[in-house]
Amino acid sequence: MRGKKKALWGTLTALCILLCSSMTVFAAEEAAEYVPKMYASFWALVPPVVAIVLALITKEVYSSLFVGILIGGVFWSGFNFEKTVTHVFQDGLVGVLSDGYNVGILVFLVILGIMVCMMNKAGGSAAFGRWASEHIKSRAGAQLATIALGVLIFIDDYFNCLTVGSVMRPVTDKHNVSRAKLAYLIDATAAPVCIIAPISSWAAAVTGFVEGEDGFSIFIRAIPYNFYALLTIVMMLTIVLLKFDYGPIKLHESNAMKGDLYTTPDRPYANAEEQVNETKGKVIDLVFPIIVLIVSCVIGMIYTGGFFDGTGFVEAFSNSDASVGLMFGSFFAFVITIVFYAVRKVLKFSESMACVPDGFKAMVPAILILSFAWTLKAMTDSLGAAEYVAEIMNSAAGGLLNLLPAIIFLVGCFLAFATGTSWGTFGILIPIVVAVFQGTNETMMIISISACMAGAVCGDHCSPISDTTIMASAGAQCNHVNHVTTQLPYAITVAAVSFVCYVITGFVQNAFICLPIGIVLMVGTLLVIKRVTADR
Repeated sequence: MRGKKKALWGTLTALCILLCSSMTVFAAEEAAEYVPKMYASFWALVPPVVAIVLALITKEVYSSLFVGILIGGVFWSGFNFEKTVTHVFQDGLVGVLSDGYNVGILVFLVILGIMVCMMNKAGGSAAFGRWASEHIKSRAGAQLATIALGVLIFIDDYFNCLTVGSVMRPVTDKHNVSRAKLAYLIDATAAPVCIIAPISSWAAAVTGFVEGEDGFSIFIRAIPYNFYALLTIVMMLTIVLLKFDYGPIKLHESNAMKGDLYTTPDRPYANAEEQVNETKGKVIDLVFPIIVLIVSCVIGMIYTGGFFDGTGFVEAFSNSDASVGLMFGSFFAFVITIVFYAVRKVLKFSESMACVPDGFKAMVPAILILSFAWTLKAMTDSLGAAEYVAEIMNSAAGGLLNLLPAIIFLVGCFLAFATGTSWGTFGILIPIVVAVFQGTNETMMIISISACMAGAVCGDHCSPISDTTIMASAGAQCNHVNHVTTQLPYAITVAAVSFVCYVITGFVQNAFICLPIGIVLMVGTLLVIKRVTADR
């Protein structure tokens, strides 16, 4: 018995020594900045790719994103259980939710959800729906009005998605436009419009990445070469005016005309209309809060850029912090709207306050997906995805100079699709492009920067883990996976035509020649698709 006790104590002592030594080694590793074995390799892009594939296969986005996050944590830790758990939750989920920028976006999202709830309860949305039904007589008219509003709200893509969705949803529902089609129109007028708008949070982001050059001037000159953004608008107008659809969205539209706006069993916010007050409220109860929201958000953004400290308007917009600006702007718009409704006696203060939890509740799915998407990006960042892509780009820059815009476009597409961030893609690729062409070929530098922006927007547009895509689903109150799967064929069509345009532009290097060619190719491609799919 004593021999057994001695053996037990000896084992426990050995384990303690081993544990202490391992903890010492672990602490030393932490002190010496831990670098995973899979850092800056192909494996850095595996987690988001797995998440995206799973989401498309299973039609379930939450678990798919979490599996991708978990794989990223496992790769980072070198298959160590403790380090995986710590990295996923502490460095990942808690880290992204502790980030000031992300929190600002979430606050903005919640306030917008509350304001939408208030506009519904006050009867503003219903009144606008009645007004629109008198002036918008067709399905095509409802879709064109959605596109027009999306183009007009060019300040920020988040703001665009949620505002256009809340305003146009009653109108498109009345004309039996599917939620999937509405989500596509919202998404296609969000990032693609913001990236060609000089006064937008996206322009500010891009100019910030162009070091050593006049970023704003380059952004302006790059607009005619941003084929994906421009051709996306051409595509939307063409399919609406020609009254045809193809791919999965065709089924959604066919079912919508029969009264089923969702097609799938999952019907997000299907009972949201219960809060609508049909008896009181006028169009002004919708229009005024939105105008106040736009003005407040613009003021908020230029405030963060130092406008009130003497900085010029354009420069202030370029230097703005979109997250903080939108948060400030939405809060003040929220307060003004409460006062406005109280004065008009359409909504009591207590009723406005009752919308706070309801609005928050409505945004929970979007908040959850966003949080997981940000965490997944944190995993790819920790695995050195940016460095891996940068290395590939640097190695490709030496040869095939004329094909470089097309190559940059494809790399931008893939990177933004895999990571779900267009701004991150800008941050990786634009400095590389500037370094390659700076002082040698300014026109080629502008074309390549535009190709980078177009590729980033394209990948962002396609990706199920993109925050803009998530916002578009929330704005349209559409099942997220439905939105992704239905818009993919449309986005890929525009991407294919854009790629051809960049191949041509690499040799011609003239926007006045290449852009008309792109428009003709886009319309021609759609006419061919219409003829091919007519009998299907």
